[in-house]
Amino acid sequence: TRERQVRSLRLQSLGASCLCGSAPCILCSCCPSSRNSTVSRLVFTGFLLLGVLVSIIMLSPGVESQLHKLPWVCEGADAPSVLQGHIDCGSLLGFRAVYRMCFATAAFFFLFTLLMVCVRSSRDPRAAIQNGFWFFKFLIFVGITVGAFYIPDGSFSNIWFYFGVVGSFLFILIQLLLLIDFAHSWNQLWLGKAEECDSRAWYGGLFFFTLLFYALSIAAVTLLFIYYTHPGTCHEGKIFISLNLVFCVCVSIVAVLPKVQEAQPNSGLLQASVVTLYTMFVTWLALSNVPDQKCNPHLLTQLSNDTMLAEGYETQWWDAPSIVGLVIFILCTLFISVRSSDHRQVNSLMQTEDSVQQQQQVTAENRVFDNEQDGVTYSYSFFHFCLVLASLHIMMTLTNWYRPGETHKMISTWTAVWVKICASWAGLFLYLWTLVAPLLLRNRDFS
Repeated sequence: TRERQVRSLRLQSLGASCLCGSAPCILCSCCPSSRNSTVSRLVFTGFLLLGVLVSIIMLSPGVESQLHKLPWVCEGADAPSVLQGHIDCGSLLGFRAVYRMCFATAAFFFLFTLLMVCVRSSRDPRAAIQNGFWFFKFLIFVGITVGAFYIPDGSFSNIWFYFGVVGSFLFILIQLLLLIDFAHSWNQLWLGKAEECDSRAWYGGLFFFTLLFYALSIAAVTLLFIYYTHPGTCHEGKIFISLNLVFCVCVSIVAVLPKVQEAQPNSGLLQASVVTLYTMFVTWLALSNVPDQKCNPHLLTQLSNDTMLAEGYETQWWDAPSIVGLVIFILCTLFISVRSSDHRQVNSLMQTEDSVQQQQQVTAENRVFDNEQDGVTYSYSFFHFCLVLASLHIMMTLTNWYRPGETHKMISTWTAVWVKICASWAGLFLYLWTLVAPLLLRNRDFS
């Protein structure tokens, strides 16, 4: 009986600490020996994914009809006048709702972006806010979300649309940086395994995946020319595809130049193949927004859809580019949460430290440890800023780059095309810079 009482007191203490204490207690039962920094990032990412889930539900067909069946909720509901609600359910659904939900998510993370500026270690009092008080953070998140739905329509949607354009552009670049980092770590790991085991199988694996990614890229280029261009028309699409193909060939050649290999022995065609495939993916996303029925097969599918909102645009966003984009978005946001890189240039751009420099001090009782007493392993402020950009990017993805109130004339979709194409060019330039920077800046240490 005494042991049961002690266990009960420990559970109560643990529950209280999870509301107000450090992040690892939330997941210590399923993530033993977890880093304090990693679990905190995962929980914040969970807040973002919760907002994405709510946005998807708001776009789902049939939700509005179900809301109108509920008494005391919606104005004009199928109910007696006594049971009529006072809520405009149109603001709770469709693209307007996604704009407000993503505004709330972005505002929540922007608040922490400002709050966590210049936090150097977990000894800073603000680090306790970053890694704890999760119950109160959730209340703040819910409060901001509720307040966002009371914002008057007015010019809010038009102004927030341009914030979404800029944020989405920057997040596409961040996705590319993460993919470069992932490919670099992958290449370095398998090369190390090959030397350690003295086996050519690891080299064969790298060669196979490099060849696979290039084959997929060539297939993507072929399909883009087939479905998004036609003889005598679609000149923009032809130029975009051709230019990105040429640029990808150029960076692939630069990646294996002897001078580049001498300065960066770990650079190679695996990273270049990943960048090439991602560039073709972004090109596909751009061409799927071209406002010309002859050059955009997705537009024909959308216009044949009779499921419409009262505002005049489709509730369905789940075409192939959007689904693939959502999957890559989720993977990249999770990777932001767990990454600890040994690519020094990417660490400089992403405001993180080398994985080999991270101190690991394990607490035996909870099987978790604070690895940031001597210094943070990532920039708290920059991490939250990345989540701000992620919120804006997913807003544009789920709304197919429409502004609430727009019609099927698709006035603004050329904006989406140019933003994505320019993002692909900027991403290729960033990758090229990571290759040639050691040659141009010889006084800096890129080892």
